[in-house]
Amino acid sequence: MLSKNQIKFVSSLQQKKFRIEYNLFIAEGNKIVKELLNSSLVVKQLYATSEFLVNERIESSIETFEINEKELARISALTNVNQVLAVCEIPNYIFDIEALQNKLTLVLDEIKDPGNLGTIIRIADWFGIENIICSTHTADIYNPKVVQSSMGSISRIKCHYLDLMTFFKETKLKPQQPIYGALLKGENIYTKSLTKNGFIVIGNESKGISESITEYVTDKISIPSFSYYKSNEGEAESLNAAIATSIICSEFRRRE
Repeated sequence: MLSKNQIKFVSSLQQKKFRIEYNLFIAEGNKIVKELLNSSLVVKQLYATSEFLVNERIESSIETFEINEKELARISALTNVNQVLAVCEIPNYIFDIEALQNKLTLVLDEIKDPGNLGTIIRIADWFGIENIICSTHTADIYNPKVVQSSMGSISRIKCHYLDLMTFFKETKLKPQQPIYGALLKGENIYTKSLTKNGFIVIGNESKGISESITEYVTDKISIPSFSYYKSNEGEAESLNAAIATSIICSEFRRRE
């Protein structure tokens, strides 16, 4: 039986201020929790049904509570609860600019939608991009919706929150790495020459890359529209930020 304090504590982690206060976040669902259990992240607590626990070997260091689905629903951030909820420690990744040398790195300029951010983390994982730099106004990666949509990739991708203007102004990698910006009026990504390293900047879902950051972009790129109706009846809406990220990352990797 869950106590009122347990319910209050776990539920509070749905809010950013309490995640910061306790340095903890929650993750739900069999697949995601299993990935976290097998990762370098520290799982502090498990709240799980007997169906989940009977098939899993849980380390003795993890505080484990066997509960039923009704109890799980009381602490869940999901509409449809699964079999397990994990309370995990927020990792303290040290940002090392030299670690980005000769690699592709995603830079997110005010991505607001948690679902988009989680999907972008998943995309980065798929395409072997180890680090994501987020503006200070980008959604919190430990928001339950971000964790959920990342489908476990959050355990493998390092996200760093930085002031982007300061970062680009002070970044002095040698040789200097190109800064690619996804813009509507950029060069066609399918015909433009691309490098194996550099920064790929993805802008806000509705506003795109901010003007202050565009100043630092060395290579403006775009995904051309092939809409059938482009010439006479309008054209398709601009691509979702996560979809655009996927296409851009795929094209970079295709060139290698």
